[in-house]
Amino acid sequence: MEKIIRVGLVGYGMSGRVFHAPFLHTLPQYELTAVVERNRNEAEQTYPYVSTERSIDALLKRDDIDLIVITTPNETHYPYTMLALEAGKDVVLEKPFANNTQEAAKLVSLGEASDNILSVYQNRRYVGDFKTIQQIIKQGSLGKVHEYICHFDRYRTEPRPGNAWREKNIPGSGILFDLGPHVIDQALCLFGLPKTITAFVKNQRSFSEVDDYFELRLDFGDDCIAILKSGMLVKEMGPRYAVHGTQGSYLKYGDDPQEALLKQWHLPVGDFWGVEEISYHGLLHTTINHKDVRQFIPTLPGNYGTYYTNLYDSIINRKKPQESPAHGFNTIKLVELAFESSKLGKSLACEGLMDVPYPGR
Repeated sequence: MEKIIRVGLVGYGMSGRVFHAPFLHTLPQYELTAVVERNRNEAEQTYPYVSTERSIDALLKRDDIDLIVITTPNETHYPYTMLALEAGKDVVLEKPFANNTQEAAKLVSLGEASDNILSVYQNRRYVGDFKTIQQIIKQGSLGKVHEYICHFDRYRTEPRPGNAWREKNIPGSGILFDLGPHVIDQALCLFGLPKTITAFVKNQRSFSEVDDYFELRLDFGDDCIAILKSGMLVKEMGPRYAVHGTQGSYLKYGDDPQEALLKQWHLPVGDFWGVEEISYHGLLHTTINHKDVRQFIPTLPGNYGTYYTNLYDSIINRKKPQESPAHGFNTIKLVELAFESSKLGKSLACEGLMDVPYPGR
């Protein structure tokens, strides 16, 4: 019988409830053993077998916990990860990896020196639309890619209920720290490390104390540019992705269905998990055998659970995780460079990134 990884989940807000607990509950390699909630016992209502702790300190004293999953507000990411690694636990850390590069570098060093596994949670590597784009590019259907455009937009004209800290002027707040690590990490998985960054970071809504709009232009050299955009005032959504190459283009509307299903309390099980409706399939316009071809391409099924399946292999075999601390560092470094580029109004060299491999490259 394979070893069961016993998990302590720190935090049961949207991240813990939606993105982590359902997979830790359904994947046979894991056991959701305990959840840290300061004042409530909400996790026990859905998963009656778990126990509730009131602090991470209490959780770390338990000998029956192998893996700590940290989903608490951003300002706690660094100190909680330090505590968990020092307690001899394997750790999954929600993005953003840290609130600055100094903290991120310390976590990378500690992770490398530790006998335990440290991984940053990059679930957007495992959405169907992005997996499909990876496949299309790898197959050469677009020829040489010269422009990649990714939108991660919302329409929210009022403050977020229950998540007001995300719009307060505190470390790690704002849309660039919140959604930037997703779109940046995807671009790095596709194209490697960029040469320069040009950024526009703005505050568009009057009540928000921090940024709620960004546009990042990452120049990877060799005539390849990634344009990454996110805003909170986009009522009519355009293409989620647009990829253009020497041989063709790929346009994709809509978003991976997993998050919406999880928010509706659907468990991630069954053959149809992560399967997208046919109406959202992306359009590929290319040339095949010297003929113009314009067709809709079925989107590959997404599955956030693949992250935990891969992590299990890393934990059992004590090998580096696919979502490594260095990947987390690189997203934070680029977030910082984006703020600086926007402030100075000019392009900046992407210096100081960690030269590490990315999956699929």
